[in-house]
Amino acid sequence: MSNVSIIGVGNMARAIGARALEGGNSVELIGRDQAKADALARDLGSGATTRAFGSAPSGDIVILAVLYASAVPIVRQYGDALAGKIIVDMANAFAPGATGLLTPDGSSAAEQIADVAPADAHVVKAFNTLFGHVLEAGSNQRRRLDVFLAGDDAPAKQAVSSFIDSLELHPLDAGPLTMARSLEHAGLLMMGLAGNGVGHYNFALAITDLTI
Repeated sequence: MSNVSIIGVGNMARAIGARALEGGNSVELIGRDQAKADALARDLGSGATTRAFGSAPSGDIVILAVLYASAVPIVRQYGDALAGKIIVDMANAFAPGATGLLTPDGSSAAEQIADVAPADAHVVKAFNTLFGHVLEAGSNQRRRLDVFLAGDDAPAKQAVSSFIDSLELHPLDAGPLTMARSLEHAGLLMMGLAGNGVGHYNFALAITDLTI
């Protein structure tokens, strides 16, 4: 099982934190608002702890459950405190109206994070194609949803894949970190589907293996 630090105290932090604890992982919550972090830890129950924002995370895996605008500044602020860590980025850099991305062509939120992270940290893109409320569904409503991930370090991706598997989710490796660009466009695709062809947010992207 994994030792995980989650920076952020919103819906995705709650959903991943709850599943992580159920899967036998240890969870440390970090938020700018300490009262909110403490409240979330109480809600999640036994096994959830908190740490002051800005203090070095104890987890081997550090999940950035924050908005795109905050992700790079937080990684830059933490600096060497993230050395040797696996940093999981789930940000979607949606432009206003969710009809485009704020990241320039040839880049991604994950690659921007990697650019400011310590050299021996490993960034893995994951979870950005799941809506928080779908991920937070009760155990009686859960399905083994696909989680697409991308990264350049094979051991880091394996560690994240094992963590995802402990959440009763299905990890699918999309390739190197440059594939985060495609995953972030997939997040944009989901917003378009939610507002048009699907017409709601109660869905998830999935792969159908036709060889089975």
